[in-house]
Amino acid sequence: MDMDRKLVSIREAAQFLGVTPTTLRRWEREGRLLPDARTSGGDRRYDLSRLGSESQGSDHPDRKTVAYARVSSPDQKDDLERQKQVLELYCARQGWTFEVVADLGSGMNYHKKGLKRLLNDILADRIGRLVVTHKDRLLRFGAELVFAICEAKQVEVVILNQGEDPTFEEELAQDVLEIITVFSARLYGSRSRKNQKLLDGVKLVVEEASS
Repeated sequence: MDMDRKLVSIREAAQFLGVTPTTLRRWEREGRLLPDARTSGGDRRYDLSRLGSESQGSDHPDRKTVAYARVSSPDQKDDLERQKQVLELYCARQGWTFEVVADLGSGMNYHKKGLKRLLNDILADRIGRLVVTHKDRLLRFGAELVFAICEAKQVEVVILNQGEDPTFEEELAQDVLEIITVFSARLYGSRSRKNQKLLDGVKLVVEEASS
């Protein structure tokens, strides 16, 4: 055994590479980066010297890191700024060269300018890493599809918070209202009395849930 090599935990290895421990576990399953040893308890250990030469970020040095932030409505602009600050601080601490893409729009809207730009850059192999604060910041429904595209294009996805987004309930209520509005208009016509009565009732429920 080489006595000069330094073995570190999965947490330290992930920090060194600028990814999460979950990413390292996935790389192990895919055979991309295997641990150098395991403790008697089964914990992974990585050789720092090898990580330095096999860093996953070096596979595509010409690709950029993009941090994506989004809020649903104009009155959440303060939250948008907080998201951007969190993303900027995290990326800077990792030593990454990055840019921030921000959107103002519903998580149900697939046509947001920033999101479309992000997807175009991913498909064009211009992005090597995508960073978000929460999964739902990308899309309310369909984020997994974007992540699958990232995986196919070898884009590393970093989600800073795996828990529930603090604005989850409020934004989900608004997204549900948006869905009902679309389907109600198709069923009854956008200007029908029945449609308006249904929407007024749903809005009341949404307001009560958000208060």
